[in-house]
Amino acid sequence: MARGLSMFDANQRLIVCNKTYEEIYELPEHLTRPGTSLAELVRNHVKRETGLDNPKERKKQRAWINQHIAALARGETFSHTQHLKSGRVVLVTNRPLEGGGWVDIQEDITERRQAEQKIHWLARHDPLTEIANRLQFHEALDDALKNLGPNHGLTLHWIDLDGFKSVNDTLGHPVGDALLKSVARSLQRAVRKNDIVARLGGDEFAVLQASSRVAKKADAERMAQRLLKEICKPHNLGGQQVSCSASIGIAFAPLHGQTAEQLLKAADLALYKAKANGKGNAFLYDPDIADDVNSRYELQIDLRGALDQHQLDLHYQPLVDTGHREVIAFEALLRWHHPVRGLIPPVDFVPIAEETGLIVEIGEWALRRACEEATCWPDTIRVSVNLSPIQFERGNLYQAVVNALTLSGLAPHRLELEITEGVLLRDEINTRAILHNLRALGVRIALDDFGTAYASLSYLRSFPFDKIKIDRSFVRDLDIGKRKDCEAIIQAVAGLGKQMQISTVAEGIETLDQAQTVTAAGCNELQGFYFSKPVPAADVGKALEVCRSKLE
Repeated sequence: MARGLSMFDANQRLIVCNKTYEEIYELPEHLTRPGTSLAELVRNHVKRETGLDNPKERKKQRAWINQHIAALARGETFSHTQHLKSGRVVLVTNRPLEGGGWVDIQEDITERRQAEQKIHWLARHDPLTEIANRLQFHEALDDALKNLGPNHGLTLHWIDLDGFKSVNDTLGHPVGDALLKSVARSLQRAVRKNDIVARLGGDEFAVLQASSRVAKKADAERMAQRLLKEICKPHNLGGQQVSCSASIGIAFAPLHGQTAEQLLKAADLALYKAKANGKGNAFLYDPDIADDVNSRYELQIDLRGALDQHQLDLHYQPLVDTGHREVIAFEALLRWHHPVRGLIPPVDFVPIAEETGLIVEIGEWALRRACEEATCWPDTIRVSVNLSPIQFERGNLYQAVVNALTLSGLAPHRLELEITEGVLLRDEINTRAILHNLRALGVRIALDDFGTAYASLSYLRSFPFDKIKIDRSFVRDLDIGKRKDCEAIIQAVAGLGKQMQISTVAEGIETLDQAQTVTAAGCNELQGFYFSKPVPAADVGKALEVCRSKLE
């Protein structure tokens, strides 16, 4: 038989047992003989499993046997589960016989129980990181809120990794998965044993801390800094060092919410504010955040109709050639004429357009408008248009450029497209293919904000850019104590550009002194308020006159 079987008579003595029964309980041969009492078998079993064999223990065994026999005498069939020292889990079913006695059936359910435990574990844990998943997190949150006493507190840290997508895109998903596992271990090292660490999905994590006292801002901020410190430590992933940072939104119960929905909303708003403040930040919920979010949401709604209602416009800022001392291009910059808020700069609405995908439609419009308006300028002046990473991912950028050139009649060499290093971080193979196709049309490609990301030099090797624009922060810092390091960097980049036959542009020129310094450092082109602020298309002629006067 696959199951163990034993039969006892009305005097509690063994009649017969099979080989499986002997194996399950590891019985010596003399205890398998007919006539062995139940008391002897129980005593042997307890001694083997627990090591106990004394008068007090035997008294407990007799009490158990009496209860067992009483239940059988009432004609009951019943079962119980035994967890043996060997690791086996046995389901024992007792069935009374007519005239006294009973039959025991022993079923080894070890594998079944292990499978059930695995299923239960998988339902409440993240299979990648092996920490609590969203289900277990919500169970723990609901339970903690229900049991929250009058002087008790609950702190929720909502964590989002900064730039995780770029890790997946540049290093591959296996490295991204390894990073998520390493981050999970880092969070567990930073918290107490009773705190809940959960992965809510993607690159979002949460830490739930229940406390016997009211949650305090100072305690929460210390914990947040500890979490950030652990996350920011270099992660050794199969011999490869990967660094990352995170943003954290913090909310307290019951101060910021007495229900799970209220608390999660507060933490989410705080996380939004932390991310808006830059990478590697933590922010404690403030009711005023809701006003900022509502304002942003209203902007998002209004932006959807901005194109149709002709509220978007382009302003143009000149780029000056230092060698020929003349304007050689204008950069097209988006402006939004909001009917209520007035003129809104791109820094306030372009991120919203990128989040919603509206930047694809807006970007195509900007290309068409810029090319069309540039046809009215002298043939020697180019127009430069900024591109978003989203345009490479979601739109047909190549066709949009072709359409803009065809409809306007602008010569391709007069169109310059500016991309940031963030574009190349997304999908390098696809992006480079698009850039090469655009270059084949005759369009010029410029790399903007050069020097603000870690892989700048490798990008110069991967694609033949026509121009690199040195980030304005280097020019701005020239005036801070006449910093020689910024001047040295500008000179080095300009020298590199000259060697690679790539034009270099210094952005953010606001004074004559800055213009002279970067020109001496070797920059080919200058751009900034010193020459002209961005102006509407109708004022491009005036901007040319102003620039000529400053270049004489």
